[in-house]
Amino acid sequence: MMWQHNLLAVTCVSFTVMSAAHADELADIKARGTLVCGTQNASEPYAFPDPATRQIVGFDVDVCRALAKGLGVKLDHRTLSTDARIPELKTHRVDVLAAAMAWMPARAAQVDYSDQYYVAPIRVLVRADSPVQNLDQLAGKKIAASEGSSSAAVSVTRLPDSNLLTFHDIPSAFLALQQGKVDGLVAGQLILARFADESARKGGPRYRMLDQSVFEERWGVVANKNEPALMAAVNRILLDYDKTNGLQTSFDKWLGANSVYKFTRNYKVEPIRAQ
Repeated sequence: MMWQHNLLAVTCVSFTVMSAAHADELADIKARGTLVCGTQNASEPYAFPDPATRQIVGFDVDVCRALAKGLGVKLDHRTLSTDARIPELKTHRVDVLAAAMAWMPARAAQVDYSDQYYVAPIRVLVRADSPVQNLDQLAGKKIAASEGSSSAAVSVTRLPDSNLLTFHDIPSAFLALQQGKVDGLVAGQLILARFADESARKGGPRYRMLDQSVFEERWGVVANKNEPALMAAVNRILLDYDKTNGLQTSFDKWLGANSVYKFTRNYKVEPIRAQ
């Protein structure tokens, strides 16, 4: 029986050592000297190939760089498809994700989120001559959204008095607005700005966004669960990135005053709270 007890003790010790080795990813990153940070691929202006240099650049790429710099290690940047983001993280092919990852309860059950570094509003686009000036005035009106999108999902709860029509994809939903079949289009602020800008540049109808947001998607850096040291370091770096004006500079370049979008940043780095 003694050998069984000894074997059990050795097994427990081995398991403890193995668990400790995998429980502190921050130590692994520093020992390796490299942070493997994943972003979404072909997602302008968050992570996309610069036409001139062929290098992947963008707002999320800047976050990855800030994280690596804050940890004092080199950056190994990986571009991932939307569906591959969490699987690549959970199989430890990447250490963290700064990959247009809006907080959602289903995701938060699988992975941990840092403090928010970006807030992506879901808004409503209407024709420039529309009498609709605010969300309340959409009651009884037809609104369009892409089928299966988060915009369609939040419209059901946030705009319950509107008549929601879903379309196969976002260009089809925008076409419905162009043709006057709906009174508004619900989608992310970025894509709405692109639609409005493209129509204006081509001499087409003018559009405007309602000032109020239907919903605000809150993005954080994502890591595997049970990595408190890594998440604490990420949050510290994000806060410093904001305090030293790095986050604002990046926002202005890709989304704000120095970009084609001219968005205004009205959020700060803080814990993500469920809405």
